[in-house]
Amino acid sequence: MRLTSLRSPEFAVIPQGQVREVLVGSEPETVELVAQTYLAHGTGGTVNPPSYFLRFPEAPGSRIIALPAAVDHGGPVAGLKWIGSFPSNHDAGLPRASAVVILNDGRTGFPFACLEGALISAERTAASAALAARWLVDDLARPVRLACVGLGPIAQSVVRHLVATGWRFETLALFDLDPAAIARFADTPEAQDIAGEIEHCESVEDAVAAGDVVIFATTAGAPHVTSAACFAHNPVVLHVSLRDLAPEIILQAANVVDDADHCLRANTSVHLAQQAAPARSVVAAELWELMTGTVTLPKDRPRIFSPFGLGVLDLALACWVYEETRLAGRLTPVDGFFGPATEHYTAIT
Repeated sequence: MRLTSLRSPEFAVIPQGQVREVLVGSEPETVELVAQTYLAHGTGGTVNPPSYFLRFPEAPGSRIIALPAAVDHGGPVAGLKWIGSFPSNHDAGLPRASAVVILNDGRTGFPFACLEGALISAERTAASAALAARWLVDDLARPVRLACVGLGPIAQSVVRHLVATGWRFETLALFDLDPAAIARFADTPEAQDIAGEIEHCESVEDAVAAGDVVIFATTAGAPHVTSAACFAHNPVVLHVSLRDLAPEIILQAANVVDDADHCLRANTSVHLAQQAAPARSVVAAELWELMTGTVTLPKDRPRIFSPFGLGVLDLALACWVYEETRLAGRLTPVDGFFGPATEHYTAIT
């Protein structure tokens, strides 16, 4: 036997600035990567266990969620997004969401990178919404009115992805519980680029009625939209915040999700609707089924996309960011993160 010295695995930390350099400005590529990941997931090419929620009795509106997953990115990669949502952060001038994404080598199990994850999470959410818009509108008349309910960073990112993938509207209707947020959003380049006319709405119902495509990107923890009448014009709804719509609205719609097993839990609007009508399936399709032509949707009801948010999407984007950063020569490993080089015995042959 002889003693062989092995190099300790490298571990790199990639901050938000480097994540932004890869993702912001590359929205069409992000949408395509999300599309390919959805197709791989739908055909069994990924591993995506249920998300795990860490809740706090003293702060019921706050949570930290673990999203484990595994994908093939030129080799097996596993990982985890660990994302906190603390709405009270706004009172301290902090973002609501903060996150990291850990990447693990699928062959050894060793983590090899930690990336700032809040931006990755926002960009994958926005890309999935833009992709869904393409497929939910595919066989309908081209929409001319866009509406946004909830005007934080997620809504801004969704609109940016829509602009970057060719969407334009005649009007943009805006609603937020904070009137100042409406004014701020109206002044963003994204809002100016996507529509010729911007309307400030007095209620969420007014905003929904004013949109052929409606984006929900709120922090709501329970349904607050109960009027089915404002959906009578059968809009396409990008329900990225998951818990805005009352069961009666979901039950009258053609509902598309990213993964039915994931969406039918954690008291999402789709989950609540399924509990209200256990004898029927409230999910018309998963998005990959629309993309492959496996399922077509009726045209005589609202089309609502409710993505639970799959860890495989975070993982796919994080792998891309890591690889682009490495190829640009900007990857900085943390020396000695796993300690000194290890030693082991191997047989002399």
